[in-house]
Amino acid sequence: MRALANPLRLRILGLLRVEGPQSVSMLAEATGAASGSISYHVSTLAKHGFVVPAPELERDGRERWWRAAHESTSWRSEEFLDDPERREASDAMRRAVLDAYHRELLEAVDAELDLEPEWIGASESSDGGAHLTLEEFRELTADLAAVHKKWWARRREPAPGTRPVRWITHTFPRSTR
Repeated sequence: MRALANPLRLRILGLLRVEGPQSVSMLAEATGAASGSISYHVSTLAKHGFVVPAPELERDGRERWWRAAHESTSWRSEEFLDDPERREASDAMRRAVLDAYHRELLEAVDAELDLEPEWIGASESSDGGAHLTLEEFRELTADLAAVHKKWWARRREPAPGTRPVRWITHTFPRSTR
């Protein structure tokens, strides 16, 4: 989890998942980071199984290509409750992910200036809350997971008339303090 607690590694992994396989130089251009830094972070992601080489895309053998090893990453926070070191790593990763989401949402607001009104109108930002039993809370989380799965499976490759669309969903119990 500490491998994903780094904002640049999260960004690299996100780019590989959304944009598909890329070379180190392509990742450097997309992130604004130096190629050497990208190589280091890609190696760390590879060491922990988050990315794998894509040698079939290499043209001249001088530049390595990489792809995401999985479409998504998930974990169960309760698995770390009894291990302070793993809990700390989980918390660091989750905070880095939330920071990345925040930056991405702010970039989306800025990007609206260049979008057609129809695309802006199809966007949605909201929150909600309810008093739920534990079983209802689990049902809500499962329902949202099913919606994600449906749309994730719909189209992974660009097609005429499509644009990349992002969704970010969190369910969590509110503090009673």
